[in-house]
Amino acid sequence: MMLKGTRQAILRRVQPISIHGQVSWDVSFSDSKDPEGTVHTVRVGPEAVDHDLAPNDPIRLEYLMGAVTSIRHSES
Repeated sequence: MMLKGTRQAILRRVQPISIHGQVSWDVSFSDSKDPEGTVHTVRVGPEAVDHDLAPNDPIRLEYLMGAVTSIRHSES
């Protein structure tokens, strides 16, 4: 478990969901070093995600205490 740091990944899917009127996004991604490997999914608020992301975009996930706190475009 990563306590604090960043991780490079490949975006697979963004799925908006609403639970009792609270909108969240399920973001699916795979590790950039193993793009055909396991697909992971995290749930974050829409404010934590760049809104112009598309499938197969390189992304950077920022972690704090083992939880993803932001998902942004990555240059690599």
